[in-house]
Amino acid sequence: MNEEIDFILDSTKEAMDKAISHLEKELAGIRAGRATPAMLSTIMVDYYGSQTPLSQVANVNTPDARTISVQPWEKNMLQEIEKAIMLANIGFNPMNNGENIIISVPPLTEERRKGLAKQAKSEAEHAKVGIRNARKDANNEIKKVDISDDMKKNAEAEVQTLTDDYVKIIDEKYTVKEKEIMTV
Repeated sequence: MNEEIDFILDSTKEAMDKAISHLEKELAGIRAGRATPAMLSTIMVDYYGSQTPLSQVANVNTPDARTISVQPWEKNMLQEIEKAIMLANIGFNPMNNGENIIISVPPLTEERRKGLAKQAKSEAEHAKVGIRNARKDANNEIKKVDISDDMKKNAEAEVQTLTDDYVKIIDEKYTVKEKEIMTV
């Protein structure tokens, strides 16, 4: 094919890959039945006057499926981390034992599971919109390239194939996450 078309296809694929990686990050933050450090990935701590991600001021791990342990690198950060977890309003009640913060993750109710499944579906739809926008941008770029109509049609067909493949990947990721959320 044409170099310009190859460049457009490569940049489209890159944009679609970004949509998939964003979806994976968002789905990791949606809590399923077990505790994961990703549940606290959005929490920002006031670290000497600047907002810093929790992972940069403490070790976050899961000793078992229902517990998250946060061990600050500096003991004087315990109260700040505890306060940040409470302010994040993610439904956790942290307990402080003087060295660590321990969070017991309560089991999900059926209603909460359905809500989380809806949230995962919403994230999947956002990713699909990103894929479709990448397709639209690629098709607009292809129309601007000075090549034969047949080559344009072939390039647009290739973009559509890419789109279909990435939408299928999104659907698979959502199905896996939904199953994970709904499993008791």
